[in-house]
Amino acid sequence: MTAPDPLARAGTPAAGRRPAVPPGLARFLPWSDRRAHAGQTPIVPPGAVASRALVLVIAIMGYLASLTVGAVSVVADAAASWQSDIAREVTIQVRPRDGVDLAAATERAVELARAMPGVGTVHALTTEETRGLVEPWLGTGVDLEALPVPRLVSVEIIDAERADLAKLATDLAAAVPGASVDDHTAWAARLAGLATTAVLGGLAILALVLAAMALSVVFATRAAIASNRQVIEVLHFVGAEDRFIAAEFGRHFLVVGLKGALAGAVAAAATFGLLSLAGSVEGTDPTADLFGTTAISLTGYLGVAAIVLVVTVLTTATSRLAVQRHLATLA
Repeated sequence: MTAPDPLARAGTPAAGRRPAVPPGLARFLPWSDRRAHAGQTPIVPPGAVASRALVLVIAIMGYLASLTVGAVSVVADAAASWQSDIAREVTIQVRPRDGVDLAAATERAVELARAMPGVGTVHALTTEETRGLVEPWLGTGVDLEALPVPRLVSVEIIDAERADLAKLATDLAAAVPGASVDDHTAWAARLAGLATTAVLGGLAILALVLAAMALSVVFATRAAIASNRQVIEVLHFVGAEDRFIAAEFGRHFLVVGLKGALAGAVAAAATFGLLSLAGSVEGTDPTADLFGTTAISLTGYLGVAAIVLVVTVLTTATSRLAVQRHLATLA
C-alpha cells in the first residue's frame, strides 16, 4: 500500500476549489493565493491538550520560582535591617568587681558615652530590665545582687563617622574598672553569612525550578514535532528555511510560556498579599520575631516580573532550539 501524501491529507479538492495547503506552507505561495489561505491552521494547533497541560506546568513552575524570589527578597531585606540596627547601637558592659560601686561605675560609663561625638540616646538598663534579659535562662525571681551579672548600657549611634568607639573603649578602661564596649561585630558577621547562605540557597532552588521547566518544554516540543512530523518534513523538503519552521514553534511556545508565567506570577503576588495581610495582624505571623515582617518589598515584585520575562524567553528559546536540532537530522 502506498503511503499517503501529506500534501493531500485534506482530500482531493472539488472542481473550482483551491487545494488544501498544509499548515505553514501558505507563506510560500504567491500573494493572491496566500491571502486565500491566510486563515489556515498553524503548524502547532494552539488548543492542543498538550499545550494546555504545558501552560499548567509552566504556571506551577512560575509560581514556585516567584515564591523563591519573594523569599529571597524577604531574607535579604531582613538581613539588611538587622545589620543596620546593629550598626546603630553599641553596648557597654560594666562587670562587678570587689571594692567597686557598680552603680557609680555604671553612671560614669554613661557620662563618658554621652560625651562622645555622634552619640544619641544613652540608656543604662534598670534592674528590672536586666532581670528580664536573664529570666529565659535562669527563670523568674532571680536575685541579681547575689549573681555577678554585669550592668548594661545601651548607646545609640547617630553618626558612625564621628563616633570613635576605640577612644570610648580606651576611656572606659581607664576610668571604669571592668567596663568594655561591644560593637556587635561578631553578630553582624554571622548575620551576613546567614543571609548570604539563604540567598545562595534560594538562587540554587530557582535554577533547579527553571531547569525543570526547560525540560518540560523540551518534552512538549518533541511531542508537538512528533504529532506534526509530516508537515514539518514537507516544509523542510520543499525549501522552507529551518529558522522559519523554528519560528513557528517559537511563536506558539511564546504564547504558552507567557500565559503560564503570568498565571504563576499572579498567584504568587496573591500569596504575597495574603502573607502581608496576615503579618499586619498582631500575633498571627510566626516569622515576625525572626524577619520582622513578611511583606514583600518593591524589589520582590520586580523580581516576580523578571521571572515572567525569564520564563517566557526560556520557553521560546528552548522550543526553537529543540526544533532546530530535529531539523538538523533531516538534512
